[in-house]
Amino acid sequence: MAFDIDKIRTEFPLLSRRVYDKRLVYLDNAATTQKPESVLKKIDEGYRYRNANIHRGVHLLSQEATEAHETARKQVATFLNARSADEIVFTRGTTEAINLVAYSFGERFCSEGDEIVLSQMEHHSNIVPWQMLAERKNLRLRVVPINERGELSPESYREMLTERTRLVAVAHVSNVLGTINPIKEIVEIAHEAGVRVLIDGAQAVAHLPVDVQALDTDFYAFSGHKIYAPTGIGVLYGKRELLEAMPPYQGGGEMIKKVTFEKTTYNGLPYKFEAGTPDFISSTALAEALRFVQDIGWESLIAHEDDLLAYATKRLQTEMEDVRIFGTAAHKSGVLSFLVRDIHPYDLGIMLDKLGIALRTGHHCAEPLIDSLGIPGTIRASFALYNTREEVDIFIEALKRAVALF
Repeated sequence: MAFDIDKIRTEFPLLSRRVYDKRLVYLDNAATTQKPESVLKKIDEGYRYRNANIHRGVHLLSQEATEAHETARKQVATFLNARSADEIVFTRGTTEAINLVAYSFGERFCSEGDEIVLSQMEHHSNIVPWQMLAERKNLRLRVVPINERGELSPESYREMLTERTRLVAVAHVSNVLGTINPIKEIVEIAHEAGVRVLIDGAQAVAHLPVDVQALDTDFYAFSGHKIYAPTGIGVLYGKRELLEAMPPYQGGGEMIKKVTFEKTTYNGLPYKFEAGTPDFISSTALAEALRFVQDIGWESLIAHEDDLLAYATKRLQTEMEDVRIFGTAAHKSGVLSFLVRDIHPYDLGIMLDKLGIALRTGHHCAEPLIDSLGIPGTIRASFALYNTREEVDIFIEALKRAVALF
């Protein structure tokens, strides 16, 4: 598919909706993305024509559903360039994927006094699971600071790694600052010290190509709903040798080979981490969403989103007074977080909503970062492949109008 923005937009039915009798301008893509017709069709087809539980039936519907689900797993593996589909675990999203690693990796590889290294810009989903692990096993959490541009300090990061460090958990892209972290360098430094790495890829997969083998990361997690797929489906990539060494996260059906009241034998990869009936409808829709993005092509997609971010940033800086932009890293993805004067972000967000602009206000599930900035929150406009310069213009004019009322 060539990058024809008008054609692309027709693929997303919700974008044609009006709110408060105004054209909807949807700039809340870091929270969740809209779904193209092909993804919606996959969901509909799944329930209409092959709705049968997978891996457990000899009848045709079950076999078809199983084949579709496992084909989707292979497509995810190809998308991430994993060595094998066995390294792809379906989860409910990034949050569950990180919790899985925190529990299972923590149980197998962490002991009292060990350390987990995070960064100052992490989402709660990449903080709280490690705090829970630390409380269970009496571990220490260490936090890598960021500079005034919203970039990690490589020197501080390297100094934080000790002989007691067991894991580094860091975002690929910050959901508040838009900073693209130097993941390959982060992984290399960690591996030099014998430390494993988990990457929270929730904000990256829709905006950047991800090659887990090139990055050499040990774990990579992302959510389907951030990349034009349904909610409630996500992925954990893990290196085979680690996944094989880790105990199951949950017990039940599917993750077993044989059960007696005396002993249970666990299933092989990736099934030992997929207890219960998986979302075999959303997995196929996720695969379709990945295909949709790949058909558009990364080069044109990145160029389009970078142009939107640069255009919106320039208009905000040159046409608005007393604007503070948070996150000015040299390498950014499509997130623009800001405040205007001392106007509370919630107040501006409510007024912009009435003008048809959907964006996010608040701490964005990153309270430690927001607290470190000494602010109550930000207004966040976040861009996707279907947004346009015209929508940026509408947003900036609406923002001027809202600010004038204060």
